[in-house]
Amino acid sequence: MPPAGIVYRPQTEADRPFLAYVYATTRADEMAIVQWTPEQKAAFVEMQFNAQWSHYQQYYPDCAFLVIEKEGRPIGRIYIDRQPEEICVVDIALVPEARGNGLGTLLMQEILDEGKSAGRRVMIHVERFNPAMHLYQRLGFVPAGESGVYYEMVWSPTTSEAIR
Repeated sequence: MPPAGIVYRPQTEADRPFLAYVYATTRADEMAIVQWTPEQKAAFVEMQFNAQWSHYQQYYPDCAFLVIEKEGRPIGRIYIDRQPEEICVVDIALVPEARGNGLGTLLMQEILDEGKSAGRRVMIHVERFNPAMHLYQRLGFVPAGESGVYYEMVWSPTTSEAIR
């Protein structure tokens, strides 16, 4: 069950502008330090969003691509690929005004509870400098590998009690 007031719904093509906005907010700090014009930044972020969108569609065909809503308003996205042995959080992002109030913790805890009840590990790729890294570590995720700028972080139901 999602936290009170939170609803997940499948994304649609009509959500694409909102999802592009959410993506852009996750790149805002990075874009703030480059010496590009606003138009160049917007074009770059749009290109990256489209590449990510295509990649996710191609490599995660069975993924649940969900929009997170609170009180009827979209506030984020969560993409979950449930496999027999693991649950992969492909992506999770909230709009800036929904960050920093514990909602991300509640959303991730819900997935960990599912993993625990199903006996499946939970995996997520996290950029090295992602501020949410502390959240994942606090929840018991541990590094399991590296790929470019990402850490593969894994949570296991068999070690979760010892970590908490």
